[in-house]
Amino acid sequence: MFTLLKSSSDLRTGIALLLASCVCASLTPGQGPAPKGPATKAQSTPKASGERPTPSTPELIASDLDTFLDGLMPLQLEHADIAGAVVAVVKDGKLLFAKGYGYSDYEKKVPVSAENTLFRPGSISKLFTWTSVMQLVEQGKLDLDRDVNTYIDFKIPATFGKPTTLRDIMTHRPGLEETIKDLFVGSEKDMRPIAQYLPAHLPRQIYPPGTIPAYSNYATTLAAYIVQRVSGQQFDDYVEAHVLKPLEMAHATFRQPLSDALKPLMSNGYQLASGGAKTFEFVQVAPAGSLSASAESMTHFMIAHLQNGRYGSVQILKPETAVQMHQRQQGWPASMNAMALGFYEESRNGQRIIGHGGDTQWFHSDLHLLLDANVGFFVSYNSAGKDDVSPRGVLFNKFMDRYFPVPPANEPSPPTAAQDARSVAGLYEISRRFETNILAVTTVLGEARVIADPKDNTIYIDEFFKDLNGQPKRFREVGPMLFRAVNGTEKLAFVKDANGNWLLYLDYPFMLFQQVGHVLDHKIFNYVVIGFSICIIVLTLLFWPVAAILRKHYAKPLTLSEPARRARTLVHVACLVVVLFSAGLALLLNSLEKPGGLGSAGDFKIHVLQIIGLLTGIGALIAIYNAAKSWVDAQQWLWYKIWNALLAAACVGFFWFIYHWNLLNFKLNY
Repeated sequence: MFTLLKSSSDLRTGIALLLASCVCASLTPGQGPAPKGPATKAQSTPKASGERPTPSTPELIASDLDTFLDGLMPLQLEHADIAGAVVAVVKDGKLLFAKGYGYSDYEKKVPVSAENTLFRPGSISKLFTWTSVMQLVEQGKLDLDRDVNTYIDFKIPATFGKPTTLRDIMTHRPGLEETIKDLFVGSEKDMRPIAQYLPAHLPRQIYPPGTIPAYSNYATTLAAYIVQRVSGQQFDDYVEAHVLKPLEMAHATFRQPLSDALKPLMSNGYQLASGGAKTFEFVQVAPAGSLSASAESMTHFMIAHLQNGRYGSVQILKPETAVQMHQRQQGWPASMNAMALGFYEESRNGQRIIGHGGDTQWFHSDLHLLLDANVGFFVSYNSAGKDDVSPRGVLFNKFMDRYFPVPPANEPSPPTAAQDARSVAGLYEISRRFETNILAVTTVLGEARVIADPKDNTIYIDEFFKDLNGQPKRFREVGPMLFRAVNGTEKLAFVKDANGNWLLYLDYPFMLFQQVGHVLDHKIFNYVVIGFSICIIVLTLLFWPVAAILRKHYAKPLTLSEPARRARTLVHVACLVVVLFSAGLALLLNSLEKPGGLGSAGDFKIHVLQIIGLLTGIGALIAIYNAAKSWVDAQQWLWYKIWNALLAAACVGFFWFIYHWNLLNFKLNY
């Protein structure tokens, strides 16, 4: 997705997706703004003659939605151990349906209210930031194609000799590597103004701006800072005055913590419903993901964008500005979804769809706008749940197949299908990644393998894109280097980059996969190196006391000279240092997955770990010296010499691994 957190099932950051929880009451639609008062079921507007769906296609009306969702949502929540969820649908400028399922407080069995209960839509917050940017663009105060350095009081380096623009940022192509440090913080006292956060956490630029899409929470926050500086208002104040209030989003705010009036309305967040409620999440990059809002308030935002900036009598964007914002941008294969300005395409079933997903650590949400059908769909869950396959993805797929069905595509495979499948097989790394900082190691851990099946010439991506049965989703070639899911609508497209390596474009256009070019970056090579190294080092430590016991038992003392004994002892100490570093690294990665992570307060701990890492380099030199000396020592057994050589190789391999993956990088922007 599209997550506030990144890439990380692979820790790469990832961490989660976004909210939900809502009531069991449908809201009454009205012209423009939804009427106040108790929620009641909506009636659909009759369709014009000739526009009615075929008898086999249910009409998109409130009563059918109620039946459809009542049969699906409770099963989803129970099966995935999710506390609550909410679904809201708008159509033709009116609220059509909004209903909550499950609980906002699972322990107290407090039901979710679609009108009042607040959840955290995560990165859907970005759409409000982009809307704010476009308001200033239409006022002539911002230029999408101007160097952003002209708007800020610190400098974004032109690493590749090309300036970064707002258009680059809004299409997730500023070229920045991933960063998660202080993405979430533990409490209100840990929050910092974005004017302080941005220059202190500037990530490295690893692609030329405007080229490779790589989702960036940092860049979104930078755009909000530009809004703040150009408008003269704090971002929270700006978005409240120019977006939330005009749209009558009474139950919506970017402010953290919540006001006393809104705090009682906030849904709890959960990993699993059965696992207990979590604390309120404080998002440091607030413009990228701090929104708290009810489903009913979110429908106002959807209606405004479906009506090109108009909600009731209010126009938050000029029609031409909204159209510009929704337009497909250049730089993606014609056969694939592309970025709009902030929104991204999700088109399927013959419908052009734009939207955004959102994930915090506990809340998981999606917002979809079917532009031609004038339909908006919002769903949010207040728990991560236990399923590998996203419930929200399943829900929207079923919604589309029910109300906007299309006949199965009859697309024959080209005669080169077998050859093409083989040609794209290999290892790929995601463009949204850590590359120069201490979390670069998570990139190799998260490399994906594209596998070609010679039996049917399909391909699949190991550990990615699973079907509901848990098996890998298979893709069949249906056009030149274009593959479609055998049992679905998902597509993959392969394009060669300037170096002749494959770029793998996904249906989600805010990132892609890049073929791993250098053997030193290959997951298998690195697994062999680190696996061999750890195995030899651990066995050396295990054999150390065992060998001493056996020598004593059989009265066979160690026949080594005093210098050889000292070298042997130092090698064992070096092995212990490797184990200590490995344990510390495991604790570090575990800490980063917790709310707030280590944050800036953890820099000292990381530096201590890095000093231990440097000692493993000294240990590798000692191991090399010990191995070399053993080979010229006639008193030592041949097998002992061989083992010393293996141990030296293991120590060198371990140090190479932590150095190559930047674990010894003392610049702690990660």
